[in-house]
Amino acid sequence: MSRTFTYFLLIFVMFIWGLNVVAIKFLVTELPPLVMQGARTFVAGVIATTVLFFLNDLRKLSKKEWLYVGVAAIFGQLGHHALLAIGLVQTTASNAGLILGLIPLATVIFTIIFFRERVTFLRMIGIFIGFAGVAIIVLQNDGLGAISRGDLFVFISMVSQAFSFIIIKKATTTISARQLTAVMLLIGSLSLLAISFFVEPQAVTHFATVPTLVWVVFFASAIIATGLGHILYNVAIQEIGAGETAIFNNLVPFFALIGSFMFLGETIVFLQIIGFLLIATGVILGTGYLELKLNKVKKQTIKETA
Repeated sequence: MSRTFTYFLLIFVMFIWGLNVVAIKFLVTELPPLVMQGARTFVAGVIATTVLFFLNDLRKLSKKEWLYVGVAAIFGQLGHHALLAIGLVQTTASNAGLILGLIPLATVIFTIIFFRERVTFLRMIGIFIGFAGVAIIVLQNDGLGAISRGDLFVFISMVSQAFSFIIIKKATTTISARQLTAVMLLIGSLSLLAISFFVEPQAVTHFATVPTLVWVVFFASAIIATGLGHILYNVAIQEIGAGETAIFNNLVPFFALIGSFMFLGETIVFLQIIGFLLIATGVILGTGYLELKLNKVKKQTIKETA
């Protein structure tokens, strides 16, 4: 697979992930959030597992590997998807998309904490700028006292997803990233469905009365965005590496902003644009991507002049 094709593949994944935030916002207005997310991720898990079965990329896991997968599923699927759905009931898709754009930076912070990764001044500046962007978004109305509960839930879901990536990084030393994703989707979805039966006992009856459009969005979100999207993203990581792949996540909030405006009629305000630019800048600096590129240019220059 050529590098150029991988880049186009990643842009497509970011496009469908950005629109997926809009899709989930639409779905939580039509269906109870927990059972909807549980059913949606279950379908995604079944699709992903089926694809991997035909690719012969499934094997028996050890007890230690099951432990890693279970913990990753709790934070990356159960925690992230449940809190995201609940949050989207109370906030806009545009705000949610922008907050989720902070995932690469939050992952870097956890990497620094758990793997003692080196922190440079430039990366610290990037982390500060990124979080300042989110602060502008969530405080855009009337300050600290007016922080939306929905924004708070989405923020916690973002942190939960970022923490799961640390577990995933540890687990993928022995497990295929694609198999890990598929198993996580199944475990997380079954956990979500189990909880929803207690929290939303009458929720299943809603599925019998929803219009056709809801089903179309539901299956498109499950199969294309969550199932296929995660598999393609993992393929890209194998081709160009996790660091360069993560930079493309900056496009998710951009596509979420455009999608929320076009399909949900949400208003895009100036402070959201400022927040997006700060988050994008923060990710480029905070993940060390800019430093990596500058070091490559410096080494190339030294090599040419030597």
